[in-house]
Amino acid sequence: MKQIIAIAVSGGIDSLVAAYFLKKEGYNVIGIHFLTGYETEPIYQNKSKFSPKTDIKLFSPNKKLAADKIARIENQIGIKVEIKDCSSEFKKEVVDYFTRTYLAGKTPNPCLVCNPSIKFGTLLDFARKLGATRLATGHYARIKKDNKGKFHLFRGIDSRKDQSYFLSFLTQEQLASSCFPLGNLKKSEVKKIAQEIGLKPVVRKESQDVCFIKGNTYGEFLLLQPGFKAEPGLIQDVKGNIIGKHKGLHLYTIGQRRGINCPASESYYVVRIDIEKNRLVVGFKKDLPVSECKIEKINWINQKPNSPIQVKTRVRYRSKAVPSILFPGKKHNAVVRFKDPQLAITPGQGAVFYLNDEVLGGGWLVS
Repeated sequence: MKQIIAIAVSGGIDSLVAAYFLKKEGYNVIGIHFLTGYETEPIYQNKSKFSPKTDIKLFSPNKKLAADKIARIENQIGIKVEIKDCSSEFKKEVVDYFTRTYLAGKTPNPCLVCNPSIKFGTLLDFARKLGATRLATGHYARIKKDNKGKFHLFRGIDSRKDQSYFLSFLTQEQLASSCFPLGNLKKSEVKKIAQEIGLKPVVRKESQDVCFIKGNTYGEFLLLQPGFKAEPGLIQDVKGNIIGKHKGLHLYTIGQRRGINCPASESYYVVRIDIEKNRLVVGFKKDLPVSECKIEKINWINQKPNSPIQVKTRVRYRSKAVPSILFPGKKHNAVVRFKDPQLAITPGQGAVFYLNDEVLGGGWLVS
């Protein structure tokens, strides 16, 4: 009997090509499309599987359009696509985390939370109930198993598309049940393959930002969340001088230049967010660089280093991994000292450590 493998399909070209490869390799492939509750074009399946409240929230009014989208995925790949409603888990694990982090004066990274808790948590559990041994996705990353049975996470070979950063919080158990068919390909190759075999995306464009915020700014979205209120306050410079007022700390992140609106000889940047005093601390560009930072709640994919180690550290997805020394602390904490000072180290973002192309682990930036 062929091994059953599930694949998370969004309708984008990456997951379609990944599903094509799995079928080509001889697997019995089951597609899973998961719902967050924040879809602008909701997916529709048999109403009897969902409550009336959920039906209204997730499946109206574009039922026919959404059903057609799923049918187009199934027909192109020749697989059955199951629908998994993750709206409750997504709200609790991802959206509520997003809101809490801003309330704490930090800048969240929801993808780092979604992958271990939703895609390789809730969705992987669902895949197992369908009889699948593993869950595949269209991520550009690689997994290797060593001769001791341990799993290792590596960058995808396409440096521009590599998504290993977002997978750095996965555990050994999750990596053992994961599959990334595109890890050894470049995006250009994936597009070419799709064109050659006639695969066409059924979504308008790839998600480039926070997937659950559509049609609103971050600030507008946060104000819609229960219990979230904008708290205006003062803006001060790094010397302690009061130079203006802000409309709420949730509108700012470290390194931000726009929206400060305080005249000066040169542009101001956000240097620090003082949540206790509700103050926005700003300075000039020369005030941004830092030589080291603290990280907490680190997920070590394999063994934690016993002594300082030279690594490359990535402090946000759109930044390059830079040479640094990692000083492991007690339990799941560490200090990273950069070879060259780095701009805009942002509490709440993820710091991911690389040894050559391997991901050692990742944690949350504290300062």
